[in-house]
Parts: sequence; C-alpha cells; structure tokens
Amino acid sequence: MATVTSPTSPTNPVDSLWPRLADLPLVVESCEYDGLHAVLGDDFDRVTTHVRLIGAGADGLGEDVSLMEEDGTSLHEAPPMLGLEGEWTLASFSDHLATLDLFVKPPEWEGALRFRRWAFESAALDLVLRQAGRALHEVLDLEPRPLRFVNSLGLGKQPSIEPVRRRLARSPGVRFKLDAEATWAPELVDEVAATGAVDTIDFKGQYGFEVEDPQALASLYDRVIAAFPDAYLEDPHDLPEIASRLGDHLHRVSYDSPIHSAEDIGATSLAARVVNVKPSRIGSVRELLEVYARCAREGRPMYGGGMGELGVGRGQIELLAAIFHPDAPNDVAPSAYNEDGPAGELPGSPLDPSPAPSGFRRAA
Repeated sequence: MATVTSPTSPTNPVDSLWPRLADLPLVVESCEYDGLHAVLGDDFDRVTTHVRLIGAGADGLGEDVSLMEEDGTSLHEAPPMLGLEGEWTLASFSDHLATLDLFVKPPEWEGALRFRRWAFESAALDLVLRQAGRALHEVLDLEPRPLRFVNSLGLGKQPSIEPVRRRLARSPGVRFKLDAEATWAPELVDEVAATGAVDTIDFKGQYGFEVEDPQALASLYDRVIAAFPDAYLEDPHDLPEIASRLGDHLHRVSYDSPIHSAEDIGATSLAARVVNVKPSRIGSVRELLEVYARCAREGRPMYGGGMGELGVGRGQIELLAAIFHPDAPNDVAPSAYNEDGPAGELPGSPLDPSPAPSGFRRAA
C-alpha cells in the first residue's frame, strides 16, 4: 500500500489569498433554486439544491447540501426572502450573508447553517469571476494539477467486502475511504486490507454517537491500526483508551468534523497533523482560504472532502482540491462513484481538473 502522508505542497501560499478576491465587484439581480435528486448506494435518495445567482448577463452556481431529503424545508421547496440584489464586492456580499437567516425553518443541527452559507458563497464566487471573465486559479495565481481522489463508502449494515469488490470490478484502479464500524470482524478487516486499495479509515468518532460496546470499539482500532499501517485515521473517538492506542500514530490521525475554521486546527483532543478540508463544513470563502494558509504555514497535510454533492458543488470541491492539495487522497470522487450501478464509464484517478474558462466551476 502506498503511503498517504506526504507533506503539503510547497507551492501553497502561507498567507491567505482572500485579498485577491475580496474587492472584486459583484452585481446580483436575482436568485433561483433548482432541486437535484439521485439514488445513491443502499437505495439512499439524496436531495440537494442548486443556487443560481444572476446578474450583469452572467450566472453563478452553488449547491446546498444541508438537507438529506425533501421534507418541505429544502431550499428549493421553501426559499427564504433574502434581499441579495444589489451591487457588492465579494467581501461585502459575504458580510451581508452572515447577517441573514438562510432557513425558513431553523435546521435541526448547527452544521446545516454553514452548509447552506457555502451554497451562496460559492455561487457568489462563481458569479463574480464570470462577471470579471476570469477563472479562480488565474486570480489566485495557482495552477490546478491532476487530482487524486478516493471513493468514500461504508460496508453495509451487515458488513461485507462486496461494496469494495463491486467498485473494484467496474473501476480497477479506484481507491477508498471507508467508514469503520465496531461490527467489522477481524476476517473482514484482513480481507479489505488485502486489496491494498484503502487510503483512509473514517471512525466517525466526532459526531457524538453513543459508544455501545467500548471493548469492541477498542478492538476495532487495534485491528485497523495494524492492518492499514499507511492509511489516514480520521475523526477518532475522544476516549482515553483510544488516545493511548493512537499515541504512536499521530502523524496519520486526521480531523474533519471539528474543523470549521482555521482556529479549530490544533484545538482537537489529539495533536493530529492532518486536516480534511471540507469547504461546505467551513462555510465561507474567506475562512476556507485562511484554513489553507494555516495548513501551509504549519506544514500540515491536507485532503479534500465533500457531502454527497450531486451537481456543480462536486466539481467545485474537485477544483479546490486540484489547486491546493491535488496529490492527497481527496474524498471528492465524481458523483457517479457513489452509485452502485452507474451508467457509462467512470473517470479514473488522477482526474483532469478541467477548470472552466471563467468562474468557479469545472468545464461542462
């Protein structure tokens, strides 16, 4: 298995690039919403919303991933009255967004607030660049490079290697980020490890889920640490018995769920080095660029992550990863990888970044 703990690219700037974007002029005349639907693995019906900002003969797109299903409160079902029309800079538009209630009905969890803000922020970034006739990488003066990606998935309610086998059969070079479960049998861990195709194990230990069997969880960590010696170990549980097991592996421990801003880096319970940079979890372009800059200053490896985007949002996070951390095990595989039976041939890794001539999106 190839090691995945390479350092951050030395070409990444150690100062935030926000000043290169902040003062770009932005004209917003109207806003539209379009619902997106897809059936993903395990018959999961995923719903997201395209946000389209329109102005000065151009449009800018973002994608809201804050809700998992249509329940009458999704953005395209219940759009709020926001008053986004006007002449702005990107910075003043972002400041205005921070004052608004983007939900008609308050969401059940706080993270949805940042997810929805990212939809509007990314749409504004796309629009301001399209109005300027420039692409994101040109303004940042950073060249996107071929993008390494992994396919993120679980192994089912009755854990089995079959989800991995199905994907390897249709795309032999694919690599994985797997959601670990205490129900993984030792034989399953060994079977999956033998594929040599796993770059990240996600314990999802930062979501506040109750640990039903601490002994089984500790045994899972022992098995995973031994079976996947080069893989990143994401979002471990905040338990003393887990911390003791990870003490010699902090160079490959990564955090995702706790990272909402640059200030959150290094504030986690373990002194982990690696950061999963998830733009929708961070919520704003300004803060995202500060996260990139802090990781670069401190030499922290980064990789990208998404939230089941179905439309333009997936291409946007792929483009960011291609600019800031293209050689990492980025959890940004094209959306079709999340389907058990996708139609047509799947693109391989590394992925051509293919930025559009202007804006913040990949070429169609």
